[in-house]
Amino acid sequence: MPIVLASASPRRQELLKNAGINFVVRPASIEEVQRAGEDPVAFAERMARDKARAVRAYAPDSEILGADTVVVAGDQVLGKPSDAEDAARMLRLLADRQHFVITGVCLIGTGFEDADFEDIRSEKTVVHFTALTDAEIRDYVSTGEPMDKAGAYAIQGRASRWISKIEGDYFNVVGLPVDLVWRMLREHGVQ
Repeated sequence: MPIVLASASPRRQELLKNAGINFVVRPASIEEVQRAGEDPVAFAERMARDKARAVRAYAPDSEILGADTVVVAGDQVLGKPSDAEDAARMLRLLADRQHFVITGVCLIGTGFEDADFEDIRSEKTVVHFTALTDAEIRDYVSTGEPMDKAGAYAIQGRASRWISKIEGDYFNVVGLPVDLVWRMLREHGVQ
């Protein structure tokens, strides 16, 4: 049976497809709000878990994969921008500095010997941005590309020209740490 991806993200779907992982899509509809005092890793992991649990209620006999990606600049967690002005604000925060991309991953299912499991992990990647001019930010925001992306950029898109270096998993920045997901599936005996 295919796993159930609790996400509507076309990037996550493409990454799973490219890795040869059989899946179906059943997006979770949950509120994504960081709790007061919740650190970014705990927030990303909780969101991944809550998405997987929400979908598990509708597919109790399936393996469910939930994921959530956050971008952290300084002490600020950057989700998806609410509008063009918010996207520009985020890009100004990222310009000419490093930031972190954290993806929480939750796999829920029944593994070896019919034992139920809930495995929650995360991946962290450091991304270095070059300096950006106001005109570059305006032009990029006008493309619409930043609007459904955590941190208001797509590393695999036009923003690639501003990434001077990454430390860690590139696919994590795209939206899903594929190696981590594969290891989790294998450890739990998910075919």
